[in-house]
Amino acid sequence: MAEHPSFTLAGLLAVGGTAGYVRTRSTPSLIAGLGLGASYAYAGYLIKGNKDYGTELALGNSIFLLGSAVPRVIKTRARAPVPLGLAAAGVLATYYYQKKVREFRYGV
Repeated sequence: MAEHPSFTLAGLLAVGGTAGYVRTRSTPSLIAGLGLGASYAYAGYLIKGNKDYGTELALGNSIFLLGSAVPRVIKTRARAPVPLGLAAAGVLATYYYQKKVREFRYGV
């Protein structure tokens, strides 16, 4: 069950990065969206196969997503919907996966 958010974020980030590239010719959007999407997909694959470090990878991806969204939210003064959506997804995913890492590691 813990793999579903990873696969969902993988798809959303890949589509969002591609849309950002098509709309504004932003190569960083394309690279970041496809790269982070592929990393989330791999994390979901590891989690689904009950392999080591899947949730840790998903947590790292979530922290990276949140960290990359915060400067954009500050720059736009929280008026643009895309940075707010990325930040919200980052916060929710970070919370979810830190909880899963703690559950798997400590049984809490």
